[in-house]
Amino acid sequence: MKIKAVYPGTFDPITNGHWDIIKRAAKLFEQVIVAVAANPSKAPRFSLEKRVELAKAVLRDFDNVIVRGFNCLLIDFTKQNNAQVIIRGLRAVSDFEYEFQLAGMNRNLNPEIETIFLTPATEYTYISSSLVREIAALGGPIDDFVSPIVRVALTQ
Repeated sequence: MKIKAVYPGTFDPITNGHWDIIKRAAKLFEQVIVAVAANPSKAPRFSLEKRVELAKAVLRDFDNVIVRGFNCLLIDFTKQNNAQVIIRGLRAVSDFEYEFQLAGMNRNLNPEIETIFLTPATEYTYISSSLVREIAALGGPIDDFVSPIVRVALTQ
């Protein structure tokens, strides 16, 4: 069975935790679409175009991963891209309630699209884009949390 999956997020910026989830997903699905959300309500540090550019650079070695920006309902984006699965990452139990609510809403909007949850490797469970941005803004070391290309973008 050839299954296409969408891994959505703001990716502001893409972290090593995101990379780990994508690496795991790329082994499970024929194609993984990393869906970079415009998400203006979060007031992202980087523009949508820059976040897409950084994700493409970080993920360039994956043959079955593509990166696309979007500015619509996730369920519509998933259907437009002929995907059958939405991937959500869970770092901790505290993520579950919100993610469970999203999965339920997406199932209500389109019962043909499944949501699956993947967890990152233990060394990435505490990493979040917002923490990485804060550490970078205060001049702290972020080398263990993001790829070198993202580190450069954050420190400029």
